[in-house]
Amino acid sequence: MSAATAPAPTRLWLVRHGETDWNRAGRYQGQADIPLNANGLAQARALPPTFSGLPIAAIYSSDLQRAAVTAGVIAAALKLPVIVHPGLREVSLGQWEGMLHTDIQAQYPEHWQARRNDPVHAHPPGGESLGEVAARAFAAADELARQHPGQQIILVSHALLLASLICKGRGIPLDQAFQHVPPNCCAEPVDWVLV
Repeated sequence: MSAATAPAPTRLWLVRHGETDWNRAGRYQGQADIPLNANGLAQARALPPTFSGLPIAAIYSSDLQRAAVTAGVIAAALKLPVIVHPGLREVSLGQWEGMLHTDIQAQYPEHWQARRNDPVHAHPPGGESLGEVAARAFAAADELARQHPGQQIILVSHALLLASLICKGRGIPLDQAFQHVPPNCCAEPVDWVLV
């Protein structure tokens, strides 16, 4: 695709869901469908002014309730529907879901070390690697950017999936994704360029 025919970048507003009790406790959530806690709901309610005056074209969300509820609060304020996109679902953490990192290190020391040595390709037992969730995230972002060239859209999703999009959108090596996980209910703008 030449520069003359390339669509305009799509601004993705990447929003991590509000806090859950597992976030607060430091438990790995993955695809476990944990609800927002009271603080998470308050965080979601405080987020809509971030988008005040912006021409938001659409709001997309993971199908997991902590993201979908967060998206619903934003959508109600902006008077837009929430469009659920399964490609925005968090990484599967397999047998690590529900565990504290200290317990994971104690019970799965080889897997934990493998993830530290090769963060892109290593994966928890029964779960996805960063590379796998990133491929899913990039495909979803490309699809949505094709639908919304030059527009601004909100994607409400999860820690590691959003970190992978931040890395790709800002030219950061994917193996640094764990250092770019956004806080709960933080909106990170990324201009997504189709190539």
